Amino acid sequence: MFRYALIAFFILLFSACERKSSENTSPSVKDYFNYGEQDIKTAGVRMIPIQTPKGTFNVWTKRIGNNPRIKVLILHGGPALTHEYMECFESYFPKEGFELYEYDQLGSYYSDQPTDSSLWTLERFVEEVEQVRMALGLNKDNFYLLGNSWGGILGMEYALKYQQNLKGLIVSNMTADYAKYGAYNAKLRSEMRKSLVDSLERFEQAGDYTNPVYQQLVFDEYYCKHILRKPRAAWPEPVMRSFKHVNQFVYEILQGPSEFLPGGRLVGWECWSRLNQLTVPTLMIGSRYDTMNPEEMEQMSKLVQNGTYLYCPNGSHLSMWDAQEEYYPGVIDFIKKTDALTKQ
Repeated sequence: MFRYALIAFFILLFSACERKSSENTSPSVKDYFNYGEQDIKTAGVRMIPIQTPKGTFNVWTKRIGNNPRIKVLILHGGPALTHEYMECFESYFPKEGFELYEYDQLGSYYSDQPTDSSLWTLERFVEEVEQVRMALGLNKDNFYLLGNSWGGILGMEYALKYQQNLKGLIVSNMTADYAKYGAYNAKLRSEMRKSLVDSLERFEQAGDYTNPVYQQLVFDEYYCKHILRKPRAAWPEPVMRSFKHVNQFVYEILQGPSEFLPGGRLVGWECWSRLNQLTVPTLMIGSRYDTMNPEEMEQMSKLVQNGTYLYCPNGSHLSMWDAQEEYYPGVIDFIKKTDALTKQ
């Protein structure tokens, strides 16, 4: 009897030690939230100086967590929306132990907002992201870049120039050809009832894009079906806050006056023909009800050299909100599998 009790004791002791050893491989809560702040604690918020042809400006960043292997920088869309509509990532990435960086690009609400129109080019934004990366200490051993919409354009262009600094790239709900984006928007618009299209055209022909009636029609009849699939009253507060803070001046320079009339400086942009240059592990995300054709995102995942495709059958353009049960498991799985490749 004593012998069996002794054996049971050692089994329990070994199991406890094994559990403790396993637990010690993950950072403690104290270590996870240790940002190395020496003076005033800022909850991870940091303004980063950015050098531009027109002088030095500051951009807003916020760090959540501490993980030497997995650091994710998020690029918001718009152009010139804010990090706010991507705050939903806070409900998922910290639980996985990922280090998360939210970031307002230059011209967006929490960053400096210079008025020189020459600053609003894709090429300058790419260099801005590289300066942010360097300031945050992100590198090829830990740096994941996740861009949604316009942030997806920015992410692809950044990777095409600086993929040697990346561990993984995630392009969320963005095609690699601006003309394809315009064509798919036109297709979705053609499926609307004729009386609605006639009403929209009257405002557009008059150039009256800021008319409250026009904006409400676009929001209720298009945004609530293809941007975020919920009634306007049910849209999450962070999304509405981000829309409230959009820099319309920058948005129109790059995007054009309306979602229905893609224009501005992005006209003619495409990187479809260059995607085969990407060797970094890349996840392309498409959604059934998106303003982008999900079939194009699937094709893009096959054009890059190390691509994966995530399809969200219940999602739209902001599938991180309306398809969370599909979106986050797929993104988290991609990050973990990419991280596991470097452990071998």
